[in-house]
Amino acid sequence: MKDYSNHAPTRADARDVKITDVETCVVKGNFEWNLVRVHTDAGVTGIGESYRGGKVTDIMEYMKRFLIGENPLDVERLFRRMVQETSGHGGTTGKSVTAASGIEIALWDVAGKLLDVPVYQLLGGKYRDEVRIYADCHAGDALVVDDGYHEQGSREAYSPEAYAAEAERVKNMGFTALKFDLDIDSYDNVPDPYNGRISNEALEHKRQVVEAVREAIGYEIDLAFDIHWDYSLDSAKRVARALEPYDLMWLEDVIPPENLDAQREVARSTSTPLAAGENRFRVHEFKELLYDFGVDIITPDPTTCGGLAESKAIANRAEENYIVFSPHNVCGPIGTMACVHLGACIANFGVLEYHALDVDWWDDLVVRDAPLIQDGYIEVPEKPGLGVELDEEVAKEHLHDPGTMFG
Repeated sequence: MKDYSNHAPTRADARDVKITDVETCVVKGNFEWNLVRVHTDAGVTGIGESYRGGKVTDIMEYMKRFLIGENPLDVERLFRRMVQETSGHGGTTGKSVTAASGIEIALWDVAGKLLDVPVYQLLGGKYRDEVRIYADCHAGDALVVDDGYHEQGSREAYSPEAYAAEAERVKNMGFTALKFDLDIDSYDNVPDPYNGRISNEALEHKRQVVEAVREAIGYEIDLAFDIHWDYSLDSAKRVARALEPYDLMWLEDVIPPENLDAQREVARSTSTPLAAGENRFRVHEFKELLYDFGVDIITPDPTTCGGLAESKAIANRAEENYIVFSPHNVCGPIGTMACVHLGACIANFGVLEYHALDVDWWDDLVVRDAPLIQDGYIEVPEKPGLGVELDEEVAKEHLHDPGTMFG
């Protein structure tokens, strides 16, 4: 087994730093936000976030046993060590990589603070001063998320008029790019909830929804829709073709993610741009999507797929194929700001997802004088590290399990 422990310890005294502890907690927002803090003997701490879901923090706590004593500045080596040390537990993919992603982000935060530079500088430098945000929206009361699964609202909540009204509301908040979910159980599961085939009624309803939103916001606003892997190959093609007249920014996750040949078949059948990638891990799992042109836009989740360096490697491969990189992001502000640094340093970056419109305390979770998102953009921080710090008092008010704050 490869040994990614420290075999090159020689460095200047100022950079001879050791990890002393790794702590975790889970904040309950519209999703479970898995937070991690890395402590060092230099008195500097870093914070990171991993994708939502149960037991991710348990894996982070497991990783602590071989991270303590390591130098936090060796970020990419330590990511490989985390993957290698958990490889016997399925650590080359899945939740082990997700856990490593959050720690990797915290290590970049530590490194930036120790070296007195923003994370984007460590990742290669800046292309842009602001990162454009798209708002993930829901029509009416159409979605309730609870404990990792979702319940859709009544059929009335999915009227084209409800979608259009929400689109206008969010446009007026200053966003210039929006996304809605377009998979709707009460329509799509008729007459059969399992086979993924769409009825004429459901297809026409989707078309009417997209048409209503376009009429409400015009064509100067970028518009995307997500259909969450629900459809058979023939139905995915039908949906994509039906939406061609509306000049979408993209249609996301059109078929189940396992079969990349089928994904490519849909891409070949339509002029509607397709996006996918949020449930893939590490650069290796993106190879066929990118080099076989199964997507027009690639959407990895940096807090899932391996952290910031791995995401940048994916973006570099996408750039070889002239494919835009637009990260999936359902994080709190910590993970979101990590993605902002990533967006700053990637040439082929498009837009970053924001998925917390209904969390009115989202901004309060970090120490901040003004909202992070202003007129649909987030300014790239110039402070060392990620440039934001957790407001622990606010975090304590929203812990998933009360009394489980850091320390």
